Amino acid sequence: MCDAREKKLKEIEAIAAAIREIVIPGMKPKELIEAVRARHPEASKKEVARAAFLAVIHSAEFTPDDTQALHDMAMDTRDVDQA
Repeated sequence: MCDAREKKLKEIEAIAAAIREIVIPGMKPKELIEAVRARHPEASKKEVARAAFLAVIHSAEFTPDDTQALHDMAMDTRDVDQA
């Protein structure tokens, strides 16, 4: 059971890394999801949203100026997932 959680966390971390590379100011959530799925075709919208929040957490530590933009993208992506 622990191995499945660790595997899922590694997948989310890989998606978060992709998000940090892909995301640009003004990018729409749908565009981000499509760009992430180009690299991670198996990623669900929910996983992309979780990874976006993880990217926010990691970015806050290193690039505080980009944190707000990533946070907004994460929130928008989460909202798309629930729609």
